[in-house]
Amino acid sequence: MSQQIHAGSSVSHTSFLDLWREKNDQLVRQAKVVQDTQLSLRRQQLAQDTLEGLRKLLWGLQGLPATVPVLPLELTVTCNFIILRVSLAQGFTEDLAQDIQRSLKRVLETQEHLEPRLQQSLRELWESVLHASSLLPELLSALHLLAGLQAALWLSTDHLGDLAILLQTLNGSQGRTSEDLLLLFKSWNPPVEKSDGPLTLQNAQSLRAVLLTAFAYQQGLQELITGNLPRALRNLHEAASGLCTRPVLVQVYTALGTCLRKMENPQRALLYLIEALKVGTDCSLPLLEASRLYRQLGDTSAELESLELLVEALSVIRSSKSPQLLIEAELLLPQPDQASPLHCVTPSQAKHLLASRCLQIGREEDAAEHYLDLLALLLDGSEPRFSLLPCPPGPCVPEVFLETAAALIQAGRAQDAFTVCEELLSRTSSLLPKMSQLREGARKGSKELPYCQLWVSATHLLQGQAWVHLKAPKEAVSEFSRCLELLFCTTPEDKEQGAGFNYEQGCSSEAALQQLRVAALISRGLVWVASNQDTKALKDFLLSVQIFPGSRDASYYLLQTLRRLDRKDDATALWQRLEAQTELTQKEATRSLPLYLETYLSWIHPTDCETFLEEFRTSLLEPHDQ
Repeated sequence: MSQQIHAGSSVSHTSFLDLWREKNDQLVRQAKVVQDTQLSLRRQQLAQDTLEGLRKLLWGLQGLPATVPVLPLELTVTCNFIILRVSLAQGFTEDLAQDIQRSLKRVLETQEHLEPRLQQSLRELWESVLHASSLLPELLSALHLLAGLQAALWLSTDHLGDLAILLQTLNGSQGRTSEDLLLLFKSWNPPVEKSDGPLTLQNAQSLRAVLLTAFAYQQGLQELITGNLPRALRNLHEAASGLCTRPVLVQVYTALGTCLRKMENPQRALLYLIEALKVGTDCSLPLLEASRLYRQLGDTSAELESLELLVEALSVIRSSKSPQLLIEAELLLPQPDQASPLHCVTPSQAKHLLASRCLQIGREEDAAEHYLDLLALLLDGSEPRFSLLPCPPGPCVPEVFLETAAALIQAGRAQDAFTVCEELLSRTSSLLPKMSQLREGARKGSKELPYCQLWVSATHLLQGQAWVHLKAPKEAVSEFSRCLELLFCTTPEDKEQGAGFNYEQGCSSEAALQQLRVAALISRGLVWVASNQDTKALKDFLLSVQIFPGSRDASYYLLQTLRRLDRKDDATALWQRLEAQTELTQKEATRSLPLYLETYLSWIHPTDCETFLEEFRTSLLEPHDQ
């Protein structure tokens, strides 16, 4: 009787497995139908229903004793469940390791001499299971797919050491260095799934190809960042020849363009950027890199055209494409950080790149219009709110105001510059503490203090220059004096406590403070000169030289003034110092300044400096010739 019952149970057990296998196949087919569904809400609901169906099926299978006949289906359902869950979540999470761990322990439970030990790590479990798989060929195909999912998890979470050991075990390799990962991926040869086996959402061969592509691209990008360009080029070529979706291929081609540009091979770089533009619908990355390439080549027109197209591309709102219900390379790649050459800019950052380049190359009218568009974009609420501290990449909003004012002044639109300056003052003056509070704020480590002080001072400086353009010397002197009053209330202790940093330009607020003081003193001195008040001008020029002895501009204006006042001995001594001084000191001090200040200093730079110095040298020699 017992034999009859046992026989009946075996038949029943087999029947249930057939039913569950059919259920798995039905859910896989359903997922593939869902993939082709166009309506996103309907698609999402069907995908969630499929995931829930796989979850329930897996619970049912794991409720049975772990046996060799059950495990091939159970492992396949586990893999389908993880693949669908990862694709819906658009990323791997650490808790997926628990699903894999549970499956591995179930495999070991079928082998009495290999039962899982307490506190056994995932890596150790894999070593035990893959050793046992030689005794269980029925599980080999499903185990390789599960191993592929484990490899994907470890790759996405940067557990490269564990990943290398897993691949070595799969391949029977003896090497022990993670540097061989690319070769290990290439050597891995998962078994082909049986045609009569349970259906899978993604087979091991496809997953291996995705992993190989993702790792090659990731390594290529890392080598590109660290400057190992030949290795970067090899890895990126490997990625480009792999299983890439269109968005990943755009990134790979763009990275190849960046690599070749840095290797000073612009023509090949351009070919890859053109390919990137052909492949993808999102052109922002290759256009940004193209602008860098053309800038390196000195082709200003092409650079600006690339930036204009970039601004246009980022302004187009694209409907997000529904992700494939598969594991693709995108899911294994980290988002590019700001150090990455593939970190894409926002619409406002792109607009700023365009505006700032127009300002730098002297296209004043275009710069002014682009800056006004940028301010409108920043202040309409579509971009992040008013930022008080500089943050990469690019300047903070107050510096954009200052650059806009500078562009408007340079374009001869002084009244519009006043409007921009007044708007900035209305937003920052309330943050500027009274003079008596400056030292206390610095002691408390206030980060806003030095920045607000610089912004407000720079605003008065620009307003002073706008009055100069309008030929209003009294108002100009008033603004320059207000600027200096704010700048000179900063003590060395304030600078030590609160010196900030401009991330885009690599400039400390202390360096900007020094240059702002010099600029304001020279500007006020030039107004005094224009008003025939050389004695007052002398004081400002002398103080500017004392603040920054390396400023050839300040020394030049001081020398001119000393000569007009007929102070020959002082003028001769100053000329001798100028002759011994190189321009390197001044260039080093000004090359990393914020753009608005760099632009301002170009306005007050004397154009006839060398001619005047030569005339002065000649005048000194004349008495000796007589």
